[in-house]
This record gives sequence, structure tokens and C-alpha cells, in this order.
Amino acid sequence: MSSKDTSSILCANCGNEGSDVTNTCNKCKSVMYCNAACKKKHRKKHKKQCERRVAELHDEKLFKQPPPMDDCPICMIRLPSLESGRAYMACCGKEICRGCTHAFQSRAAKAGRSKEDDICPFCRTPTPDSDEETVKRYEKRIELDDPLGIYNLGCRYAHGTLGLLQNIAKAFELWHRAAELDSAAAHSCIGYSYKYGEGVERDDKKAIYYNELAAMMGDVEARHNLGVDEYKECNFNRALRHWIIAIKDGNSGTLKCIKMLYSNGDATKDDYAKALRSYQAYLDEIKSDQRDEAAAYDDRYKYYESAV
Repeated sequence: MSSKDTSSILCANCGNEGSDVTNTCNKCKSVMYCNAACKKKHRKKHKKQCERRVAELHDEKLFKQPPPMDDCPICMIRLPSLESGRAYMACCGKEICRGCTHAFQSRAAKAGRSKEDDICPFCRTPTPDSDEETVKRYEKRIELDDPLGIYNLGCRYAHGTLGLLQNIAKAFELWHRAAELDSAAAHSCIGYSYKYGEGVERDDKKAIYYNELAAMMGDVEARHNLGVDEYKECNFNRALRHWIIAIKDGNSGTLKCIKMLYSNGDATKDDYAKALRSYQAYLDEIKSDQRDEAAAYDDRYKYYESAV
């Protein structure tokens, strides 16, 4: 910063002006002081302004549209937000859309290849022939610090699948590790656990904290649920802001909630029309013939839900 710039800076406490005013408020970063003594003297007077600015900064981050999900590494079409529309491959750590996995299996069947010879559509690794082998692959993903693999193994422990004994404490440990590696889904699971007291003591503040982290990282369920929480508190504008973000990432339940707000007079016709357009744009972006075929073949492979 030039001398001209520093000369215009004033201490918020004593009004001193100049290059010596370099001590910034640690929380809001919006005011500066000569030193720690001035900061301490001004604390009580500055408290409300500081809290207001901190809340504004938080909301700027919270209500920013997160980046969309990655593309399927095979068809290069955006992965659907609905978990049933994609599959995690523990061999290579890739998430592949159900359209591509189904198409690959269909081609294999037509070629006369037996199920025992099934291989990963992406890395061509043979599929494991036992739960024990699958768990070993997940453990290798842990060694590689793969957040998706760590999160998924946590879910396996939470539900007691793949021959594992249900172990919520182990699941929580894995989710925390995945969260440290920026897994939005892991943050969401931790938030859910705190909200409903599953495996941990119920804690609403921690639930909100982790759900907000998940939402800011792109977890559409966490975003939708934050909107529900705001709605229950009659904070309709904040609920709508959350749901407008969620609908762009394909949460069909969110569209129903926005329609309810509109019907109750708490959202405008333009808000509802915008939500409809956003949801249709999402569907257009994730749609493919292969995904339609997969969903028609097996309802468990559906990649979007009807919003009506």
C-alpha cells in the first residue's frame, strides 16, 4: 500500500491517522486500530457492528452457488445429484453414472461375457468376488487419501454392509477424515448425526455448522435441509434463498417447497417460475439416452425424481 493510501486510514478508536494504523479487527476485518490497546477500548462500542458484518460475510459465503458435480469420466456428462444415478468404483476411485455402467454391462452380456468376468468400465479392473475383497479395496483408497472412498466406507460401517458389523463410531471417524479432505457428503453425514443424535450426543449448533459446510461445498440435501430449518423458523426469505440454490442442483423436493411458499404467498410467481426453469435446465444437463435406458431397466438406477 502506498503512503497516500495509508494516510487515509483512521484508527476506529482514537481517530489517529497514518501508516501506524495497522491493527485490524480479527473478526470483521472492516475497521483498523493503532494498536491492541485501542482495539480493546473500542471493543464494546464496535461489538454490534462487528457481529452484523461477520453475519453478512458469512451469508455471502453461505448463499453463493457452489460448483456443480463433476462430469462422468466416461460419457463426460454432468453426474446427477441423486446417489442412485451414479456408482463409486473402489478400484480406481471414480464415480461413474449408471448410464455408463449399465451400457457397459449390456455390451458385455451381448458379447457373451459371464458375470464372473465383469470389469470396471473405467479402469478395466475385474470386479471383486467377495465382500472381503471389496473392503480391502476401500482400505487401499483410505491409504491414498481418497475422500470418496473414505466417506463410502464410513457409510458401509454406519449401515453394517459388506459383512461389516455396524459401527457408528468407526463411521464417524471415517466421515471426519473424509471431511478433512473436503468431502461435502461426509460433512452432511456428520451434520445429520448431530441433528438426530445418531452415534453422538444431539447438538443443533454442530448440526448447522456441518450442514452449512456441506451446502457450501455443493451437497444438495444439506442445502435443502437448511432451507427446511429456516422455513420452520418462519424465515421464509432465507428458506427461499437456500431452495433456489438447491433446485439448480436438481433436488426435486425443493421445487415442491418453493411451490408451497408461492401458494402461501411467501414467494412470488417469478420465484416459482425461476425455480421451474432451473430444474428443467438441470434435467437437460444430466439427461442421456443411456441413463434413461438404465433407469428403465432397473428403478434403482433412476437419476432424477419427478417434481410433480
